[in-house]
Amino acid sequence: MNAAIQTRIAQLQIVKAKVLAALRKGENYELKTELNSEYKERRKEAVRRVIANMTVGKDVSGLFTDVLKNMHTDDLESKKLIYLYLINYAKTQPDLVILAINTFVKDAEDSNPLIRALAIRTMGCLQVQEVLDYLCDPLRKCLSDSNPYVRKTAVLCVAKVYDLNRGIADENGFVEAVRNALGDVNMMVVSNAMSALAEMNSMGGDVWRLEPQIVSRLLTAVNECVEWGQIAILEALIEYEPRDEKEAENICERLLPRLQHANGSVVLTTVRLLLKYERYVKRADLLAQFAKKMVPPLITLLSSEPEIQFVALRNINIILQRRPRLLSKEIRVFFCKYNDPIYVKYEKVDVLVRICSERNAEPLLNELKEYAKEVDVDFVSCAVNAIGRLAIRFEAAAERAIAVLEELLQMKVDYCVQTCVVVLCDILRRYPGRFEAVATTLCEHADYINAPEARAAYLWALGEYSEHIPNVASLLGAAVDSLLEEEDACVQLALVNACVKYFLKQPQRAQALVLRALQTASEKCANPDVRDRAYIYWRLLSADPSAARTVVLAEKPPVRPENSSLPEPLLEELVNELGCVSSVLQQPARKFVYARAERAGVPRGDAATAADYGSQIAAADTTPGVDAAEGEPELLISF
Repeated sequence: MNAAIQTRIAQLQIVKAKVLAALRKGENYELKTELNSEYKERRKEAVRRVIANMTVGKDVSGLFTDVLKNMHTDDLESKKLIYLYLINYAKTQPDLVILAINTFVKDAEDSNPLIRALAIRTMGCLQVQEVLDYLCDPLRKCLSDSNPYVRKTAVLCVAKVYDLNRGIADENGFVEAVRNALGDVNMMVVSNAMSALAEMNSMGGDVWRLEPQIVSRLLTAVNECVEWGQIAILEALIEYEPRDEKEAENICERLLPRLQHANGSVVLTTVRLLLKYERYVKRADLLAQFAKKMVPPLITLLSSEPEIQFVALRNINIILQRRPRLLSKEIRVFFCKYNDPIYVKYEKVDVLVRICSERNAEPLLNELKEYAKEVDVDFVSCAVNAIGRLAIRFEAAAERAIAVLEELLQMKVDYCVQTCVVVLCDILRRYPGRFEAVATTLCEHADYINAPEARAAYLWALGEYSEHIPNVASLLGAAVDSLLEEEDACVQLALVNACVKYFLKQPQRAQALVLRALQTASEKCANPDVRDRAYIYWRLLSADPSAARTVVLAEKPPVRPENSSLPEPLLEELVNELGCVSSVLQQPARKFVYARAERAGVPRGDAATAADYGSQIAAADTTPGVDAAEGEPELLISF
């Protein structure tokens, strides 16, 4: 018995030894060994591997103390990587971060400005309450450092301190120091100070307001900043309201050079400012000059990558609703290219319809006809619908549009025919009493009409223009024979309506047909709406045919041009957020950014609650031309 126990113990010890050997051979164990190596290059390579593992999502928090030991190095690359590691794991190891404080304080006084800036930036990014007490003195020194790189880093660190503990930021005079930094001789420090103050204001603190002398200083600084600094300053100027017309003119004139910048965000933010401040300008010559200056940079954005083109087109769409004639002479720039992504083509077609006028409607119709010959089903539908929108919008272009649609019908491409039929019927409703010959053309292509919406439109044309169609009786008779085979109720209802209209216009020829249609619909059709419609028509025709004529053949209001513009309040919001995510989504930022949502009355709580409130706001703002995703919660982004 004892021998068996001893044998079992020996086996367990062997298993234990194997497990320990396997653990020692693990990657983390290997990294731990390398981090404690006596060779500098091996330690540096180990730090690189640790950061690589951290970047791909592997848990390397167990190496915290070993990484911490390597902070005492003069190698800038290693120091940056170690600081990045500390930032990532500071919240999970707050007690161990305190061990690095002495190194941070020492680095904040280093002779190398890059190391001083790196130390103060990392201490601000740790977001650990215990570090704040040790951060104040180094931060105070860095705010008045002789090197502008250190100062611009320090002012941004103040915003992080303010977010963590506002009391400490105020008591130590850090906020006041950032205000004073607006007068710094280095423009990068000015732009970063501007960003820090704007960030602190967005946290709910009223730490700073734009004043005329500060605005003048910022307009001077914007010319000497890099693109990110320019965007920060331009974004801040959005909140400023000029005192009078002269000041607004001066601001606009000083902003015009920013339109020539290579960065699209700088251009769009400048356009946003010009659209804001031009409200205060009364001189027509200046307004015309501003409009002329805005056109070339907007056109230039369309020669960028497809993603930037898409963003530019979404913003141009909003700008055109504010300034409809701004790009009316540049219609050919928006013609689709063969290699444009489909999402860019959709936006270009929308912009083309928006900027079109009677003068250039014909070349645009010819262009849209070419788009309708492509193989992408959805884009063909988009192009054909655009042709219909132009015909409904411009009476002078209606005849040419119908000719184009009839040419497309002759191609006998199934998916193109369906959309053409629907669009042609809309044009007939827009111009009643004209283009009756179109109904005959539709009958020639009846065999290709199979989509429910297209068949309903075709049957409407048969009933509405039955007196102009020689073989209408046979066409409607064939449709009645297949009434029960129709799966869509809209087609069945359209057929019943068409038969009744035909009977009221030609009672002698259509009596047997309408009787058969109503009898089939009321007795054999499974859809209750169709049965009810048939019963109503039957009783109406039996009781008073003249009343039935008055009801069924009453003059219908013509189709109105589609209003694809945004509501004025929403448009103003989006103009003020031009160049932002909200202008691409065409939804105001208050619907998906927590800070804006709170100001709009959306409480910051769990995701479900916030989404519910976001949906309520969406429902309140839903108008024609603004689509709200049904059943889909609003996206809320927390910064």
